[in-house]
Amino acid sequence: MFYWIMKRLFIGPLVTVLFRPWVKGLDNIPAEGGAILASNHLSFADSIFMPVAVDRPVVFLAKSEYFTGSGLKGRLTATFFRLTNQLPMDRSGGAASANSLGAGERILSQGQLLGIYPEGTRSPDGRLYRGKLGVAKLALATGVPVVPIAMIGTDKVQPIGKTVPNIRRVGMIVGEPLDFSRYAGMSEDRFVQRSVADEIMYAIMRLSGQEYVDVYAATVKAELAARKHAARHPQKKAGGAADAGAGSAPDGA
Repeated sequence: MFYWIMKRLFIGPLVTVLFRPWVKGLDNIPAEGGAILASNHLSFADSIFMPVAVDRPVVFLAKSEYFTGSGLKGRLTATFFRLTNQLPMDRSGGAASANSLGAGERILSQGQLLGIYPEGTRSPDGRLYRGKLGVAKLALATGVPVVPIAMIGTDKVQPIGKTVPNIRRVGMIVGEPLDFSRYAGMSEDRFVQRSVADEIMYAIMRLSGQEYVDVYAATVKAELAARKHAARHPQKKAGGAADAGAGSAPDGA
């Protein structure tokens, strides 16, 4: 109920008036049944613009940090995410990530739409990065179609680190659903998972026109953070931070 009230009476009208979003290919989203909406991730605002544009409710797998913040801001953020159909996604790998994907499987088995950002985090520079395997695991385990989506211009509305958004037009392009039924019975094959994830990212790249980089966005973010640290503290060696970051991005969800 809260989801529909916010969408129809508050967020939806506000977004429409201020940002005048345009959408192409909306009819590629199935009218019923489970489906994965796999999108590029340029801005925190992506999780607002996409659900407003899609007629059906969208449940998102959001990073778990949004649900564990401290202080008033942290509690308000966690409450907002829970009330707007978002589930915590643990990206640490192992059993924690598997449990998060299990929650996604349940959503899809109930015939709902599940939104996921295969890159695992926002792009640090507007380019499209390598997809993690979580989206492939979900698609192969459930057999539902994957709908590739490109968010356009949302990084200009709310760049990383900016709290107050810029008022400008944004867009969304929805591609044709991808069917991976040819891989039935091969859901545990790591090479198949990688092939599926890469195919999804290629479809997103075709829609978005972004430059593709075959590394994880989390790795690039860690390297950028290490460089900033080194620039601020030139007397300290920060080389180890980049190495740790490169290994901390699990090839999972």
